[in-house]
Amino acid sequence: MKLRLTDHFSLDEMLRSDTALRLGINNSNPPFEVVRNLGLLADTMERVRAQLGVPIYISSGYRCPALNAAIGGAKTSAHMHGLAVDFIAPDFGSPLEVAQKIAGSLIDYDQLIHEGAWVHLAISRHNNRCEELTAHFDKGRVSYTAGLSLSRNTVA
Repeated sequence: MKLRLTDHFSLDEMLRSDTALRLGINNSNPPFEVVRNLGLLADTMERVRAQLGVPIYISSGYRCPALNAAIGGAKTSAHMHGLAVDFIAPDFGSPLEVAQKIAGSLIDYDQLIHEGAWVHLAISRHNNRCEELTAHFDKGRVSYTAGLSLSRNTVA
């Protein structure tokens, strides 16, 4: 039986990682503090789902340190603490349209990034900054600019 964090989000979907499976990394046993954070994150994602009015598909939630290192994630990634999620909502629109809808809402977040093919949303347990960024990819490197806009070298 799946542990439901909220009506629409389970712990399993916050832990699922195709990359971890492919690389043989166990990403399924986070510390209690991370599970608690994932519950807070799922609450925020429920508000996002209600705002969008469509299902959300999570591609990355929690990342254990080994998985985060394997994918080249930031050493301070909120994913490792269960405080960030990457997702799409194709029935609503493009990732940019999704990010813009969230930015225009009353949903509280620490960081909202239009990553081109997906949206990254992070929360903080303390003071959310409401930071909005756009990722730009060039020759395997990523850079960020303030605000939400079309990503260079990515699909809208």
